[in-house]
Amino acid sequence: MEKYPTWREFLIEKLTNPEKALGYLQVYLEDYLIDGDTPFFLKGVRNVVQAQGGIPKVAKQAGIDPETLSDFLSSEDPLNLNIFCTILKVFGWQLSIEPLAAKAKDQSDEVTSQKLTKSDETLKASTPQVAETSPT
Repeated sequence: MEKYPTWREFLIEKLTNPEKALGYLQVYLEDYLIDGDTPFFLKGVRNVVQAQGGIPKVAKQAGIDPETLSDFLSSEDPLNLNIFCTILKVFGWQLSIEPLAAKAKDQSDEVTSQKLTKSDETLKASTPQVAETSPT
């Protein structure tokens, strides 16, 4: 008879894949932004930390004390992200988790162009035009 791992063992094994861990955290973050359930969000973060080597390894890579990381992951206090997320919502943005090197140069330029266009439209609507003069 084949032994099946527990759900947790299966999950941790899947979360060793960085892309799957990224998607998993994105879902947890989206849920957190809707309901503000800090313990639920931190449970997702704990699962990824465990899958990526555990608290000691991740704390060392982050340059923080393992006890500090452990305390953060087990906190039931509201995250400091609450204020940050509220500010982002004001601008019509949301926090997301993305790999740092995910964007190719051409994609980055296109995204930047789209963001600047949106920003420029806002500035044009609220900033008076100033005529440019050349020095003579």
